Amino acid sequence: MSIKAVIFDLDGTITRPYFDFDAIRKEMGLDGNAGPVWEAIGKMPLEQRRRTEEILHFHEQKAVVESKLNAGAKQTLQALRDAGISIGILTRNRRSNALAVAEKHGLKFDAVVGREEGPVKPDAFGVVKLCEQFGVAPEETLLVGDYLFDLQCAKAAGAGAVLLANHNQAEEFAGHADFTIDKLEQILQIVKSVNSS
Repeated sequence: MSIKAVIFDLDGTITRPYFDFDAIRKEMGLDGNAGPVWEAIGKMPLEQRRRTEEILHFHEQKAVVESKLNAGAKQTLQALRDAGISIGILTRNRRSNALAVAEKHGLKFDAVVGREEGPVKPDAFGVVKLCEQFGVAPEETLLVGDYLFDLQCAKAAGAGAVLLANHNQAEEFAGHADFTIDKLEQILQIVKSVNSS
């Protein structure tokens, strides 16, 4: 089985980690243990939900403006493209924000799935949708991310799970990964080694 597509998470993977979710929860009036922000918003009454979504959108827009690429991101995407590998973005952010990041940094993604299109990670939905768009099987796909939900999403879909270990929680997520990398360009070695075996 060869790798024909690589799907990347956006914040913390393609771009440097930006969001301070503890501060965002506080601003929304959520308890520090409320869990993931998007799921917490989903349980709110409509009026409160509108207000908290506005807070989230503000932070997401700011993240686009202030975004900086992780080391090697541009070169890695170009090398994958040169090798004929499809490149997808799967984010719990809005699709428009991923496209804005691409435009700002001169990146080219073959397809993007954002949270408004269906169930978010760790659900398998986004990987399955991107694989269908690319005409590849999940087993021919790697999902690269820096967080537990990325790895769980890959596993749920039957794709290879790659952890970008660029933060202090990486060790606790590593057991869920098929591969662990410290730098984005190491994905190229994984693809090469899988495709030549």
